[in-house]
Amino acid sequence: MQLPDDPAHRVDSRAALSDHIRALRADLLERGGEWENPTLERYLDALASWIDDSPAWHRNFDQEMPADGGWTFFARALSAAVVYE
Repeated sequence: MQLPDDPAHRVDSRAALSDHIRALRADLLERGGEWENPTLERYLDALASWIDDSPAWHRNFDQEMPADGGWTFFARALSAAVVYE
């Protein structure tokens, strides 16, 4: 199965991840009514669910799971955003 066309697949650096997150925010502001999970509560719940299911997602697209370092960085970023100004 081929990967869907998604800008997330082109994120290959810290700067690209930051740009991707800002693009998601802009999309939420512009088209939030079309999002399945437009509130923070629903978005975070869906994020946790996708992470739980990500091994199957990667298998479905013949991809390898990322190294643990990537997950640690993302978890730190999510936690830091709770208090970062």
